Amino acid sequence: MRKNHLRYLTMSLLLCLGRSAPAQEPWTWEKVRLRFEQSNLILQAGKLSVDESKAQEITAYLRPNPTFTLSADGTQIAPDKGIWRPLTGTFESPGISYLHERQRKRELRLESAEKGTLIAESNHADLERTLLFNLRSSFVSTLQAKVVLQLAQDDLAYYDHVLQISRDRFDAGDIAQIDLDRLELQRVQYESDVQTAEVNLRTSKIQLLTLLNDRTPVEQFDVTGPFDFNDQLMPRDEFRKIALDTRPDLKAAAEALDKAQTDHQLAVANGSTDPTLSTWYTHNSSNNNPFGINTLGVGVGIPIRIFDRNQGEKLRTQLDVTRNERLRDAAEAGVLGDVDSGYATLDSTLILLRPYKAKYLQQSVQVRDTIAFAYQHGGASLLDFLNVQSEYRSVQLGYINLVGAYLSAANQLNLAVGREVVQ
Repeated sequence: MRKNHLRYLTMSLLLCLGRSAPAQEPWTWEKVRLRFEQSNLILQAGKLSVDESKAQEITAYLRPNPTFTLSADGTQIAPDKGIWRPLTGTFESPGISYLHERQRKRELRLESAEKGTLIAESNHADLERTLLFNLRSSFVSTLQAKVVLQLAQDDLAYYDHVLQISRDRFDAGDIAQIDLDRLELQRVQYESDVQTAEVNLRTSKIQLLTLLNDRTPVEQFDVTGPFDFNDQLMPRDEFRKIALDTRPDLKAAAEALDKAQTDHQLAVANGSTDPTLSTWYTHNSSNNNPFGINTLGVGVGIPIRIFDRNQGEKLRTQLDVTRNERLRDAAEAGVLGDVDSGYATLDSTLILLRPYKAKYLQQSVQVRDTIAFAYQHGGASLLDFLNVQSEYRSVQLGYINLVGAYLSAANQLNLAVGREVVQ
């Protein structure tokens, strides 16, 4: 009874542990992307750079602080002719001055900082575009590894079925021992395919979990999604137009040119002189008015601009405008080249996929089943059966690899366009 009681407790504990760690539902692409945007550390760091640029806008629009001065003079420091009244002639003069910036310097500094923030936002969007491309590639690799594993398992199950029929034929004296041995030796290849597919699937899941910064055990993590292709493809010019309107790196190049033009205007404005306005009050003043005990004074200080000390900055910013014009044109050419290259790859993959789906897949199944049926009934040789089985595996695996290549090419074209236009 004690042994039965321990056995019952052990079984209960195992059942509880099994219920405490249920398998998670497979993750769709939308869920993977949402989790990535929330938890990826590189994206979070990129978002902070945008916040830093916004903080610089505050500094750029700050006004100059006024200057307060306090002076005292006229204090007698030594007796003269036997008279010493040290504080009688002392006068105090507090004053305040303020630098007035002309030519919209503050406004131009703020405008330049705001355009710098736009560049930072575009760079962050471009970083997200690149990281999402890597994430999508890993997601597609995981889907492809799942399909390859399923194909390997189906092939092994089908071969085991044929092998069992062959054993029955051997027992009935219908085939020789050497033929049965060759069939059993061929099973090693199918077992190897299954093991390789399992390792590849596990590796793909680990890479995807790393990008997601997720600690879910690999055994409990799975993804799901359509592993197929869309036969319809928009014209190339449509993708070009979308890319010119969407690509964040192209936007960043255009915004950099706009900022360079603003910086040149600021350099010209900084070359202008800024007056310093001041006023002061004097008590017990020393002037020609014997009754001017309390006086008020004002002043204006204007730098004498004999030398233009900002001419180098003007030239530098003007050259920077030209440089950013060249960079924008180069970025536009690069975007169009990326779209053309991605479109050509995707279109080429579709040309190969169409006959596979319309003809080759069905033919490979029909030929395999026909030769297998003929072999089981003595109408085909063992070599014919092994060859047709190998051809079937090649066609099916080739189709899976082509679908994976299509999804990868679609991901590449989406990267070139700047957003998901091909699912």
